[in-house]
Parts: sequence; C-alpha cells; structure tokens
Amino acid sequence: MTLAIRVPAELSARVPAEQRGPGLDRDAVRMLVSHGTAVSHHAFPELPRLLRAGDLLVVNTSPTLAAAVDGWIGRARVVVHFSTRGDDGRWAVELREPDGGGTTRPRAGGPAGTGVRLPGGGRLVLEEPLAPGGARLWWARADGPAVGGLLRRHGRPIRYAYTERDQPLAAYQTVFALPQPGGAGSAEMPSAARPFTARLVAELVSRGVQFAPITLHTGVASAEAHEPPYPERFAVPEASARLVNAARAGGGRVVAVGTTAVRAVESATGADGTVRAARGWTDLVVTPGRGVRAVDGLLTGLHEPEASHLLMLEAVAGRAAVDRAYGEALRGRYLWHEFGDVHLILPGLSGPS
Repeated sequence: MTLAIRVPAELSARVPAEQRGPGLDRDAVRMLVSHGTAVSHHAFPELPRLLRAGDLLVVNTSPTLAAAVDGWIGRARVVVHFSTRGDDGRWAVELREPDGGGTTRPRAGGPAGTGVRLPGGGRLVLEEPLAPGGARLWWARADGPAVGGLLRRHGRPIRYAYTERDQPLAAYQTVFALPQPGGAGSAEMPSAARPFTARLVAELVSRGVQFAPITLHTGVASAEAHEPPYPERFAVPEASARLVNAARAGGGRVVAVGTTAVRAVESATGADGTVRAARGWTDLVVTPGRGVRAVDGLLTGLHEPEASHLLMLEAVAGRAAVDRAYGEALRGRYLWHEFGDVHLILPGLSGPS
C-alpha cells in the first residue's frame, strides 16, 4: 500500500514532546482517532475517556538498545547498527556512512569477509546477507568483547536525519520497557508507546482498562527503502494470551499499542481466533489479504506514505479509513516519526462510552 500524499519535511518531529516547551511531559502529543472513516482530533491524555472498562491494551515490554556503534573499515569510519541477535550468536547488522551532521546515510553492504574494527579491540566480520539477494543487512560474527557490553559502553541510540540532535537512551525507552534476559532488546524504539506516562497508565487502570504485556524485539527499520519487516524474536506469555481471549469473550476491545504488538499477538493467534502462549521467531507480515484475528484496534504513530506498516493499518481499519485519516493528519499538521503524534484506530466499532 502506498498513499498518494507527500509529507513535508517540517512535519517530522525533530525532538521529543517534552523538549518542545516548559512544563511538558512525553504525553504532550496529539492523537488522531478513527472510528471507521469518521475522524476526530484529540490530545493524547484524553485516551482514558476514549476507551472503556473491559478494553485491553497489548503493550510491548522490549527495551531500546544503544544499537549504533562507530567502527572502521581500514581508515574509513562507518557506523554499525546492531539489529538482531541470531540463535547462533551472530548479529544481523547494517553498515552506514556518517554524514558529518551526527546522523548517517545508506551504504552498500558486504562483501563477505569484510572486517570492521570496533571500539575496545573488538572486530566484526560480515559473513552473508540476511536475506538472499539482500544488500543492506548482513549476518556478522563479532570477535572480542561481548556485543552487549560493547553497546553499553560505546553504543548510542540509532538516530535518523530528521531529528535535531542526539538524545539520551532514556528518551527512547517507553514506560513499559523491562530488562530482558541476556540484555536483549530492540534496535529501534517500539515508539507507539512512547507517549504513555505512569500517571496515564494509572488512570487507565482506574477506569477498568487492562494491559497485556508481550515482547517483540524490533530490528533495524529501513528508513529509506521501506522494506517489509524481517523475522523478529517475540514472546506472548500465557497470562497475556488469557487476557486477550477473555477480553474478546467479554465484549472488550483488544487494542494493540504499536505495529510490533500486532505482529506478536497475531503470531500467537490460531485460525480460530484463539490466542495461545508462544515464543520464538515470527516472519508474519500482516496484510489486508491475511487480515487480523485477535486485534480490534491499533494505537500507532504516523508512517511514511511508502512504509510497509501501512498494509497492517489497512488490515485493521480498511483502505478508506487509512486514506481519510492520513489526509486529515496532513491537513491538521500532525507530526510524524518516533517523537511525533499518534493515531488511534477503532474501525467499525461504536464510539467511546
């Protein structure tokens, strides 16, 4: 799905919401709300009154890693984006070229055997493309210090050119992030959950809205090529599977917070619509043809017109609803990207009570 719109550069959110003015918190973003093709405009702190008792929010507990590390091929500096750790100990990585402004630009990957010197005496050797015929992400083996320690000592959050400046890792953590075994986490923030604060979570709980935690560790997105997502590691615990099934049986709405939450819970859902505990790797790509089986709604950021995530939005809401919402977002001057505004999709459902 590609939208026939153009997003002006000035609508990119360049800094986190809390840095845009005195007294602001991270929930100081706008929220476009879709009920089918009906659209309304809200502030994010209004979310508790737009949901109702018995609704369930599925949230991703994956923490964001400081996944960008400087490296050198010969005398040439590169930036390594550590994407995903494989079961065999290798890492899927993307090599980028520094652009002189603190961000990076795409760089051709490979060839096999390329060695990258890392801080602290480590070395990375590219072995093979992640996908046959692919050139951007490569499986690589690291020698020397463990990658987890390397990221903690020398890493920084992945940053793209539309942002104004480097941010501390805390700016990329959501309120739902939890430490993971072996220091696992996401290369890029599960950003739909970023506007939540502890205060807002408490208000939602007090109104009878429940939370079902899942985990999906996101890999490096393609900011330029908008490729479909690669396989990612996920876990849907037994307790969360039961919460989803109970909410659906009781007439509650299951709203995924972010496309990562959709991918995880739908990967654990059978053809009969029952969610079962599951963990491992998922290569599921949610499309309109496949549809959704467990998720009724979605809270998400605003995606580029060419982004593969739009297929998931169409699967949840329908093409007409997505077209209408994005037209309204442009007219309303909403902000895009991970520090931007959000879109709550409740397709074909009754309004808030």
